[in-house]
Amino acid sequence: MRSLVLTLAVLPFVCAAQARAADGLSVFPSAVTLDGTAARQQLVVTETSGTTLADRTGEAGYRSSAPGVVVVSAGGLVTPVGDGNAVVTVTARGVSAKVPVKVRNAGAAAPVTFERDVQPILTRYGCNAGPCHGKARGQNGFQLSLLAYDNDFDFQAITAEARGRRVFPANPAFSLLLRKATGQAPHGGGKKLIESSPEYRALATWIANGTPRTPANAPRLEKVTVFPESRLLALKAPQQLAVTAHYSDGSTQDVTNLAQFSSSESVYAAVSAAGEVRAGPIPGEAAVMARFAEKFAVCRVLIPLPTGVDAAVYERLPRNNFIDGLVWKKLQQLNITPSALATDAQFHRRAYLDVIGRLPTPDETRAFLADQEPKKRERLLDALLERPEYADFWANKWTDLLRPNPYHTGMKATYNFDQWIRKSFRENKPYDQFVREIITANGSTFTNGAAVFYRNRREPDELTTMVSQLFLGVRLDCAKCHHHPFEVWGQDDFYSFAAFFGRIGRSGVGISAPISGSEEAVFLGSGTGRRGGSTVRHPLTGKEMTPTPLLGKPLDLSPDRDPREALAEWVTAPENPFFAKVIANRVWADLMGRGIVDPVDDLRATNPASNPELLEALATNFRKNKCDLKSLVRTICLSHAYQLSTTPNDRNASDLRNYSRHYRQRLRAEVLLDMVSDVTGVPERFEAMPTGSRAVEVWTARSQSVFLDSFGRPDPNQDPPCERTADTTVVQALHLMNSPNLYRKVTSDEGRCAELAKGKKTPGEIADELYLLAYSRLPTESERTKAVKRFEKPGATRRSATEDLLWALINTPEFVFND
Repeated sequence: MRSLVLTLAVLPFVCAAQARAADGLSVFPSAVTLDGTAARQQLVVTETSGTTLADRTGEAGYRSSAPGVVVVSAGGLVTPVGDGNAVVTVTARGVSAKVPVKVRNAGAAAPVTFERDVQPILTRYGCNAGPCHGKARGQNGFQLSLLAYDNDFDFQAITAEARGRRVFPANPAFSLLLRKATGQAPHGGGKKLIESSPEYRALATWIANGTPRTPANAPRLEKVTVFPESRLLALKAPQQLAVTAHYSDGSTQDVTNLAQFSSSESVYAAVSAAGEVRAGPIPGEAAVMARFAEKFAVCRVLIPLPTGVDAAVYERLPRNNFIDGLVWKKLQQLNITPSALATDAQFHRRAYLDVIGRLPTPDETRAFLADQEPKKRERLLDALLERPEYADFWANKWTDLLRPNPYHTGMKATYNFDQWIRKSFRENKPYDQFVREIITANGSTFTNGAAVFYRNRREPDELTTMVSQLFLGVRLDCAKCHHHPFEVWGQDDFYSFAAFFGRIGRSGVGISAPISGSEEAVFLGSGTGRRGGSTVRHPLTGKEMTPTPLLGKPLDLSPDRDPREALAEWVTAPENPFFAKVIANRVWADLMGRGIVDPVDDLRATNPASNPELLEALATNFRKNKCDLKSLVRTICLSHAYQLSTTPNDRNASDLRNYSRHYRQRLRAEVLLDMVSDVTGVPERFEAMPTGSRAVEVWTARSQSVFLDSFGRPDPNQDPPCERTADTTVVQALHLMNSPNLYRKVTSDEGRCAELAKGKKTPGEIADELYLLAYSRLPTESERTKAVKRFEKPGATRRSATEDLLWALINTPEFVFND
């Protein structure tokens, strides 16, 4: 199953994924064998016309040649009646196809057992879901494990708790399990089953037979598959899915009726409980997950615009590097065309804010706009990447992800970690080395900043979730308690990974929050005691876990080798399927406004990349350039796709995932505060920082700032990683309009407005200067005219008009957002 999931996660969605069948009608499966009275098969009917495939399952007609052998529902569900052979004729839009069906053992009911048959029913109808009996304390005294991750617990809860009243083998219909599910007894979850349903009959049979467990030697569920695996759909078009379970003895079973379905983007493609996908009214894409028991498969759905675009349009688009060709390829599949190129002024401001986190000065803007050199954008990026502001700006992003709670680890340790991060970016330390030094950190928290990573997160399970999320893009949190509902990871994976951190030893005073100011040393312990680490055991079985990489085999490590060294080698190894992708995706999201995978640290088959080929190419290029973050930033910023305008056209207005235009981002809190200081000419003052320090240089979130808190700086008590949101709020708008500190800056006698008012510039020239300061562009004639009129109002002075104009510019989206 794991290899299947990885394959689905990286396969590009291309038109060739559509079957190249001859025109006509095709049916999946092309032949059916039903074994036993409970067997069934969902047919999927496809009409082919050229390269276009259309689902006709719901509108087709079905006829069985032998109703005494099989019957077919109006929705294409084939069920057995008696042993023998039959042919099902499927007709849609005047075209027919025939499906041979063989039925055996129609009168024999296969044994109904708990794990194989009952648990999937409870999962399918949501009985063990989080909102119902699967939540932490269950519901109304009845608790099940979440999504059936603990079979023993569930069997005990159903058959033995409540004095056995939940099941009644002497009279199955009187069992609470059935009476509540059918609405015969009060049930908070409502009516789930009808008595004539196959699921009801299966549960009743299981109870009547004495609630048997599934034998240990029974065939194991190895994987599930979904048909089709990918599909192009027209707007509002349907697509029926068929889900097949594959067992260790080679047998298969149609489980469409027992599968759970969910869509990653219901606005583009919603899915019903019966597995019918319905495209929405706007173009886009979605991943539809089909889950049965603990296994799942994914169908990729792409909905293009209904009217095509001449291929020559895409062939003529510029290709500055490999990024552009892959972006244009995806847009061509969706019939979307990109926006125009951003103007020089837009690109200039964007590049400064994205690469070094500050605005260009008016003189820098004038020089760039006057430059006629064809490669001036490339030269600008090279110059920005060498400026000292680059390190502090990008380190500021990583402090959100790594910097610990100062109340927990102490101020000196927090400062040391912050300075270690900043020094790494000043040196342009290769990213793989940066990660290795964190994972393998030893020594004093007062001398090795990276060791503070292990002062903040102290337990193996805490370290597991942080390391996997930050450096692999794998969220293992769910697997700590149960099998991940949307992933392949289970408790064995979680605690085998946690075993890498079991032997961490510590010496020193330890943690005594909220004043944990003491020194602590991190080292390889013996694993026999609290200070020298301890072994990691499975919470259910008590088994001692062996350090094991995700998707890998247990490692046989010598007693004198630090398991973290082996972990660091695996994490940063070229063959690791996650490492380069997650950092490429994170940097892409910073520069492009949204990750190819979103959220950026949640890489999984059920949250697929919007452009898998692009993500793979970025990761490969990153490896090729020796994990150089500056090189990655440069490559992305030089692409034509990065340099597109944010203004949509008539074909890409609804596109939010495929980079047909640049996506505006609200600027980070620190960047905005520095911008306000720059345009007003009045620097900010920060606690525990030298005079003249910028907000991006502040090393602790305990430095008080109402502005930074209003615009989303993490709470100092919040544990990392702290992913910020770019949402705008009423608090932010009110702060910009009413902040006493902002008023002080704008009206300061030493500020920009006072200086301009005292000078000899005309009102028009003052307007030009302020627009260059705030927007990095000159005003339009209309804007300049309106600005000059401020100076002509009765009672206005040069200074008051200048102050009013600057405050108005600061309170606009063009200032707050990176365009």
